[in-house]
Formats: sequence, C-alpha cells, structure tokens
Amino acid sequence: MNIEEAIETRRSVRAFTDQEVPENVVRKIFELAIRAPSGTNTQPWHAYTCAGIVRDKIIADVTKLFDAGLADRYEDYEYYPPEWKDIHKERRRKIGWDLYGLLGIKKGDRVRTAIQAKRNFCFFDAPVGIFFTTDAYLARGSWSDVGLFMQTFMLAARAEGLHTCPQAAWITFQGPIFTHLQIPSDQVIVSGMALGYEDTNAVENTLESEREPVDQVVKFYGF
Repeated sequence: MNIEEAIETRRSVRAFTDQEVPENVVRKIFELAIRAPSGTNTQPWHAYTCAGIVRDKIIADVTKLFDAGLADRYEDYEYYPPEWKDIHKERRRKIGWDLYGLLGIKKGDRVRTAIQAKRNFCFFDAPVGIFFTTDAYLARGSWSDVGLFMQTFMLAARAEGLHTCPQAAWITFQGPIFTHLQIPSDQVIVSGMALGYEDTNAVENTLESEREPVDQVVKFYGF
C-alpha cells in the first residue's frame, strides 16, 4: 500500500472483529511511527499498549465508572473548550448525527445514545488499545508533536491492513488507565486509540466524515 492509499483509506473505525493483532505487528508499526518529526527532536511522546487481560481490566473499571456517571470533564484537562464556536459546534453535531442516523438512534433517545457512547470504552471491540501520553509540563508544541506521532502510527497501521480509531473519550476516565498501565503521574494522556481489523459488516463503518474544500481552509500566496 502506498502513502496515498494509506491516507485515503484511513478513517475512524468504530467496529472491529475479534481477530488478534500479534505483538510483533504492533511493534513493527511503532518502529515506523517512531520516525515522526518533533520540534528540535524532543520526541515528547510515550505510548502504552494493552491487550488480553490488561485490556479487559481497563474496560471493566472504566465502564463501571461510566455507568455510575463518574466521568471527569474535558475542561479539567484543558482538552476541549467549555464553549465551542458555531462552526466547530456544527461540525461536531453533524458527525454525531450522521453516525447515529446510520445506527438508527433518534434525537432524544438517551438510552441508545449512552449505549453507543459506552462502546468507546470497549475500544469498539478492537483487541488492542493504545494510550498516547506526553510529559505534563510540556506545552502546545509538544502536544502537536504527539499528534504527528499518532498520525504516522495510523498510516503505518494501514500498511499492515489494520484500522484505528483515535479516542479522546478516554480523557475523562484516566484513573484506571494510569493504574493498570503504571503510567507515571508526571505524564498526561493525549489520546486513546483502538487498533484492529475492521468489521466490514458493521453499518457504522460506512460513515464518511466530510472535509471542507481545500480553498476553504488553505490560502495560497506568491504562486
């Protein structure tokens, strides 16, 4: 698979098969991703992978907190703003309702909405979960670098026939993750991620998120 194919076929998959992903394959993907750029080569990223019993323990503890309504707020970690501007709010709502539409979840159906939200914390059934962190004292530039690392990982995963779903949702349940993966307290989670083989029969995987036209977001000068 060439780089253009990897970019074009990468998407957030929200239903995976239970086919296992061997450790050597995950390691190979990381060996490619580690070539991601970072400002002054600081490489301000860490990654923690989980499968098998460790993955299951994280899922059990986090879903218990989810059911009890004990989520932290994104604002507690300065991850998302407390209020969104209209353009970003509209994009968030659209992708949400596009997904719910495919799943037959109607507006106001809080029960089915919660059930779908809870699937985040099962890694959408992916056999491998990953948590990307950075050192807590670092600032915006380093978070950007971690994003480059994650994107490189996701593209490398496509070369192995795998799919991913980066997941901000885990930000709101960090306690069990830090405990089970022995993450040092001076780090902070940037994102979770599901990794596995796509369930091609799942309707949610037909979702295609829209993108603005290039001329809407990119300005060209001096050409």
